[in-house]
Amino acid sequence: MDRSKLVVAVTALLLAAVLLIACATVPITGRKQLSLISDGEMHAMSFQQYEQVIAESRLSPDPVATAMIKRVGGRIQTAVEDYYRDHGMSGELKGYAWEFNLIESDQVNAWCMPGGKVAFYTGILPICQGDVGVAVVMGHEIAHAIAEHGKERMSHQMAVQMGGMALSEAIKTKPEETRAIYMSAFAVGTHFGAMLPYSRMHESEADHIGLIFMAMAGYDPREAPKFWERMSASGGGKPPEFMSTHPSDATRIRQLNDHMVEALGYYQ
Repeated sequence: MDRSKLVVAVTALLLAAVLLIACATVPITGRKQLSLISDGEMHAMSFQQYEQVIAESRLSPDPVATAMIKRVGGRIQTAVEDYYRDHGMSGELKGYAWEFNLIESDQVNAWCMPGGKVAFYTGILPICQGDVGVAVVMGHEIAHAIAEHGKERMSHQMAVQMGGMALSEAIKTKPEETRAIYMSAFAVGTHFGAMLPYSRMHESEADHIGLIFMAMAGYDPREAPKFWERMSASGGGKPPEFMSTHPSDATRIRQLNDHMVEALGYYQ
């Protein structure tokens, strides 16, 4: 074997070993995922971007709506923390700095950054129709953060573009490339609000986990399919941006109903 082929082969084996070792497990679903980034590194970048978005946005002056976002967010936060404590995983939430803000905007959108930083836009509230609808969206968006979908997406891009290099090393040696990967994973400041749409697999997983968390928080999970029916109808013939990569309406409702017995087991 010539030297160039040997280098390629060794590199491939090393990368395969990195990918095998760097695995995490998604709570509730148990799916294995690639994780090349520490929580501390991920949170530091995400908190900085969240602060920038909040600073550049107009927070809602409506005290009732703002209180609803914080109230529902707090209940789902408690459900998440209780679940992790009961399963001996509280350490995995270390570094979370939960925050719930309502932004004045016509955008039909909401998102949660890694580390528990949540933003809702007032444009989605008429579709929520109150606390339970907010809980559907809140559970879904927090599920993305809890399942570390953003970190997983960024890890895959780093594996492809940087051969599985650790984030701390990438930041030092390839800062521009690292920033480009982060921005392509989260797209802060784009017309999507602060997050690029997730893959349909991630969306379906967030539906499942979010359904469980809203039920744990005391919100009726049977309201989730109804919310997504309203969301679909709000698109005026095409899905709103919030649903641009979500599963089809029929698929989503079927999947939610498939998980309903499990979710109702947590609902009190």
